[in-house]
Amino acid sequence: MAAALGPVAAADALAAALRGGVDPESCPRRSAIAVPGVGELLLMPAASGAYAGVKIAGVAPGNPARGLLRITGSYFLLDGPTLRPLALLDGAALTALRTPAVSALALRYLAPAGRPLRLVLFGSGPQAYGHVQAVCAEHEVAEVVVIARDRERAERLAAHARTLGSAARTGTPQDVAGADLVVCCTTAREPLFDGRLVRPGAVVVAVGSHEPTARETDTALVRRAAVYVESRAAALREAGDLLVPEAEGAIGPGHITGTLADLVAGRLPGGVERGCPQLFKSVGMAWEDLAVAVALYEAAEV
Repeated sequence: MAAALGPVAAADALAAALRGGVDPESCPRRSAIAVPGVGELLLMPAASGAYAGVKIAGVAPGNPARGLLRITGSYFLLDGPTLRPLALLDGAALTALRTPAVSALALRYLAPAGRPLRLVLFGSGPQAYGHVQAVCAEHEVAEVVVIARDRERAERLAAHARTLGSAARTGTPQDVAGADLVVCCTTAREPLFDGRLVRPGAVVVAVGSHEPTARETDTALVRRAAVYVESRAAALREAGDLLVPEAEGAIGPGHITGTLADLVAGRLPGGVERGCPQLFKSVGMAWEDLAVAVALYEAAEV
């Protein structure tokens, strides 16, 4: 699947969907069903005229210990006018492509310009690999610093980053202080680093959770950052990175600066605020799965 469509083309598909009138605020919400002792099943449907689709994903936290992927599932792509099945896609592979593409699209507008960037990345799983590839495909990266609980896996990801043309090493959360980009791709439920270390103008992307009580960033960062999300409605349902600080009384619902659609459409008065850190919090949405699935399907049909 990745060979059929890279992260740059996938980000282009997401931008085209937004420019074509997709409204993330009206996207159907994710349904979750607990599977006792295993994890949960997620159902993510979307429709946009010519196409419809649904992702059925399993999240099994115990799988990595068995040598299996934490996220499994399938994506069913349908013809929009007739709901005739068109394709069955690997749901885990689609997610591994879609999520970095969403981040890449946001970074087109938020990342510092005019110099090679220093990327600090938390995580060593499929999303971490996808984000390294996406960032290196769109930006000149001076160095990649990988931080992960498993040192051996962190070393492997750093070695992979070097094959993409960047200097790379493993590091510690203190490396955030020198970063231009901080990308969080983990299953953490508590903050990964001290948000006071993030420099003004640096960008933090957090993609690891869609639960209201789980977060990768701390209240200190959220309070001082300009915050961007895929959808206000989705973020205020699912983004623990924002909901936990709100519950603490540190921020209010109006703390969100803008959305991905605002960035793409140029609807932000005065543009992006560069005098503070930028935080892009992604929870993953069904319209994104559909946009990338359609791009994959149409690329295969050519």
